[in-house]
Amino acid sequence: MDVIGWSDFCKVEIRVGRVIAVDSFPEAKNPAYKLKIDFGEEVGIRKCSAQITTLYSLESLVGKNVVAVVNLPDKQVGPFMSQCLVLGFHDACGNVSLCVPEHPVPLGARLL
Repeated sequence: MDVIGWSDFCKVEIRVGRVIAVDSFPEAKNPAYKLKIDFGEEVGIRKCSAQITTLYSLESLVGKNVVAVVNLPDKQVGPFMSQCLVLGFHDACGNVSLCVPEHPVPLGARLL
């Protein structure tokens, strides 16, 4: 495992956002959704491609709070431009389980 310094970690903007829209993404190489996430006033609304189709339905994601890195460069994913990276963990079968706050926190709250 590579060790990083605190100053490196502090550069990563990990924030809470709320999914406000979800669309299927049939053009994706691997099954994925296109998410629109509201990170509050400071960060605004960002789009993201997320390979979370096995454990989450389109309907179950709308209104869900998620945790994402918001200061990575945009990434082209097929015809879609992803503007943040939603965080999650692979389960024993390789499906992504989202990293979510356990209790209510304001939109845009930063992981410290």
